Amino acid sequence: MKPATITEASCADDYDPNSMPVDKARAFIHRFLDPVTATLRVPIRTALGRVLAEDVVSPVNVPAHRNSAMDGWALRAADLAPQGETTLEEVGASFAGRPFAGAIGPGQCVRIMTGGVVPEGADAVVMQERVRADGRRIAIPAGQRAGQNVREAGEDLGKGAVALARGRIVRPAELGLVASLGIGEVAVFRPLRVAFFSTGDELKSVGSLLGEGEIYDSNRYTLHGMLTRLGCEVLDMGVVRDDPALLEAAFRTAGASADVVITSGGVSVGEADFVKSMLERLGEVVFWKIAMKPGRPLAYGRIGAAHFFGLPGNPVSVMVTFYQFVRDALLTLMGADPVAPVPTFPATLAARVKKAPGRTEFQRGVLVRGGDGEWTVRPTGDQGSGILKSMSEANCFIVLGESVGNVEPGARVEVQLLEGLV
Repeated sequence: MKPATITEASCADDYDPNSMPVDKARAFIHRFLDPVTATLRVPIRTALGRVLAEDVVSPVNVPAHRNSAMDGWALRAADLAPQGETTLEEVGASFAGRPFAGAIGPGQCVRIMTGGVVPEGADAVVMQERVRADGRRIAIPAGQRAGQNVREAGEDLGKGAVALARGRIVRPAELGLVASLGIGEVAVFRPLRVAFFSTGDELKSVGSLLGEGEIYDSNRYTLHGMLTRLGCEVLDMGVVRDDPALLEAAFRTAGASADVVITSGGVSVGEADFVKSMLERLGEVVFWKIAMKPGRPLAYGRIGAAHFFGLPGNPVSVMVTFYQFVRDALLTLMGADPVAPVPTFPATLAARVKKAPGRTEFQRGVLVRGGDGEWTVRPTGDQGSGILKSMSEANCFIVLGESVGNVEPGARVEVQLLEGLV
């Protein structure tokens, strides 16, 4: 029987639930992720964004026949003179979907278009820009060779070969590939069910009037957008007040109906922060603090069989922690394999960045390419975790490691693109 999550985690030498380094937190989360196993067959258009539950095996050769990679003339390489031009007779044409009937003999060639079937007897195609045509007399320059500009049957994919492996996320390119094989349905894993709600007496839903000290709840909208773009089946449970009985009821409902439960707010230190203690009663908590900014108060654990992510309440922190931890975990639970970490690459800093050593920071940045071709990045401005506009303006994170302090203009920093994450 699998040991309890908290027991398993606490046996590790680097386990510190009060200040988990970013990389360690990611590793701990992924120890306990069990992908869904239920599958269904869907039409290929419906498969967009889903994860393949079976290998897609090609029923045909791709391409199905030897064809030309260029517009030009198909010929026999054996007819070409070792030196100088060779003149051949054009005896017909081969177009895509309308092949030349018969075979070509010595001294003959066939006009051919890209995708046209290479006639029997031909073993090379010379692109049209390199020949001189005088009626049916075609002058071929020296330097041509057998096999050039010819795509062999099955060259891209042989009959019976795996076209797409189990665990592949279906993107537009995969849709086209499956369709090119004549396959109309594929097996995918069922959608991941994710329940989420916000906690806090100060939160109001959009459309209601604000009282003193109250704010509109934006976190459920960003979470809805990020989850929907990942292809999750979402259950928005609204705003739950800071009341132990209401929170317990919400947790029990969410844990019983979803694969993953996500909350925003209620995981930092404070009199009204009941989430941590609630989780310790209803399930288990692996950690509740991350050595990062923004997003230090982040809880991960389980509610029964459901995975739990307790995100901070500040809007920017919600998005940063989702991008850095929740996204990859959800993809893994969806059955995606492999789940590659979002890459970073170096850019030149265009403005001073303030930072204290001791934790990883994800500052919002604007990445631009200058006239010299070099990439530079600048912060969006105030990096407060409540300034959601900074996430709208940013196109990247400036990733600053634990040991890094203030960074001056001209220094090289790592950036992580936002576009395409969710």
